[in-house]
Amino acid sequence: MTEELEKVLSYTFKDKNILKEALTHRSYHCNGAHHNERLEFLGDSVLGLVVAAYLYKALDTKEEGVLSKIKANLVSRRNLYTWAASIGLGKFMLLGAGEIATGGRNRQSILSNAMEALIGAIYLDGGFDCAAAFIKDWLHTQKIEIDYGDYKSTLQEYLQHRRKPIPEYNVISKIGPQHDQIFTVVVTVNGKEIGKGKGSNKKTAEQEAAKEGLKFFSQYKK
Repeated sequence: MTEELEKVLSYTFKDKNILKEALTHRSYHCNGAHHNERLEFLGDSVLGLVVAAYLYKALDTKEEGVLSKIKANLVSRRNLYTWAASIGLGKFMLLGAGEIATGGRNRQSILSNAMEALIGAIYLDGGFDCAAAFIKDWLHTQKIEIDYGDYKSTLQEYLQHRRKPIPEYNVISKIGPQHDQIFTVVVTVNGKEIGKGKGSNKKTAEQEAAKEGLKFFSQYKK
């Protein structure tokens, strides 16, 4: 079974016990088997360092705040889960009967944590260069971009970083019947309008306004 996983990883472990530990969830109880949480802790740090160095070199014109957001998107639980699922990691996991019965092999938290543990295991078994090569192979398949899902937070952090006033949002119109209204919101900074957005509710309109606000600043134009 481990040989199949090693083939997928393009990495052969010298110490199979480290691999077994990376695949062992805390719910699995068998002859004092070590679960993978310590390796998860280690792998998280290795992953963070490799991704940070990769972005630093690849995006030399980007500032710290932008790099941090791109890094956060890459190493998010959602992204790690997608990575783990793409290599079929779930079927190799050692889980307790209860976890198996409740769909643990496909659970986001279990698989994303196991992905970090696997990175930690490769680091211990083969050293930093092997772990970095494994991570970079994956990075080459990823879109290097900010997750712009929360435009309001991104805009506020951008302004705070430059010691500018926080943005203000105001509803300037509501059109349509109560159950089907269209809100229009403007966002201003220090009294100057920098964006306008529309949506079926206030929150959506504010996000659209913030998106336009980010475009007001050239480094956020797409």
